[in-house]
Amino acid sequence: MKKTIFILVLAAFSLSLSSCLKDKPNTDFSGIGTVIELPYSGLQYFSLDAITDAQDTITRKFGINIASASPLSTATSYTIVNSQALLTAYNTANTAIDYQPMPAGSYVLSKTSGTIPAGGRLDSVTVTIYKNMLDPSKSYMLPIALASASNGILSGNFNAHYYHFIGNDFAGTFKQDFQRFNEADSLGAFNSGASFTGGSAIIQPVSPTELNAATGYAGGAYVYDITFTKTGTGASAMYTNFAVSFTAGSISGASGSGITLTQTPVFFQNGKPAASTLAGPYTFAQAVQLFHFQFQAHTSADRYLLDRFYK
Repeated sequence: MKKTIFILVLAAFSLSLSSCLKDKPNTDFSGIGTVIELPYSGLQYFSLDAITDAQDTITRKFGINIASASPLSTATSYTIVNSQALLTAYNTANTAIDYQPMPAGSYVLSKTSGTIPAGGRLDSVTVTIYKNMLDPSKSYMLPIALASASNGILSGNFNAHYYHFIGNDFAGTFKQDFQRFNEADSLGAFNSGASFTGGSAIIQPVSPTELNAATGYAGGAYVYDITFTKTGTGASAMYTNFAVSFTAGSISGASGSGITLTQTPVFFQNGKPAASTLAGPYTFAQAVQLFHFQFQAHTSADRYLLDRFYK
C-alpha cells in the first residue's frame, strides 16, 4: 500500500513538471526502485480518457515518467504500443459497451518510442484522433500502453491510457429544419428570417442511450437531451421510453443571454405538440423519425420554436 501511495505522489509531481524529487528531502523513496509509468492513466483514470469533444480533430498529450528515488545516471529508452490485448481484456471484463478498435487512419501517435536523457524524468507523446473517420453509432477504444523500458520496471497500475469514444445508434450527422413562430398563442406564419431548412446538425452521443442536439434557436442556445431504452441488438433491436428535455447547462447559458424558457421541449407529432415522453416500442426506422421537437421561449416577446432532425 505504501509503495502504491509513493508512486501516486511521484506521478503527480511528474505531471506538474516538478522533476526533482530532492525537493522533498524528508520523504524516504529508497524502497521504491525505478518504475516507468504513464501518470494519471490505467483503469483508475478511465473516465479521464473519454473522448467527448465536439470538434473533428482531437488531441491528447500524455507523459512518460521515471519514478525513482534519484535521477538516473543513464538514459532510458521506452516504447509504447496500441494494445489490442488490453481492448480484448476490457471488453471481456466490462460487457455493457462493446468497444471496437479505432480503425487505421483515425488516429496518429506523434511517436511510438523515445528516450529520456540521463538526469531527466519526463517525456511526452501526443495522440491526434480524427473523429469524423469514426462511425458515431459505434463505440471505439484506443488503448496506448507502455511496452518496454531500458531501465527499471513498468508500472502495473499506471501503464496504459484507455482513450475511448462512446457510440449511439442515433448519433451522427442529420439534416435540420428550424422554424420560429413569433405569435405567442398559435403556430401561424413563421419568421422566415430566423428559420431555415436543410441545415446540417450533429447529434452527439452522451452514452449508448443518451444524445445531445443543439436547437436552431439563437445559435443553439438550448441543447436537447434525448434518452431512450434499447432492447435487443442489430436489425431486431427495439427502442422505448423516449424522453426529451434541455441540458441544465444550456438553460443557464440561455438565461444569461436574456432568453427565458417558458415551455419545456416536447415531441411534435401530427402537426401539434405531443408529450415529453413517448413509450413506444419503435423499430429503428420509426424511432429515427421521432426527433421533431417544440418549445417556447421569451426574449422581447413570446415565440414558438420547432426543430426537426432527419436523415
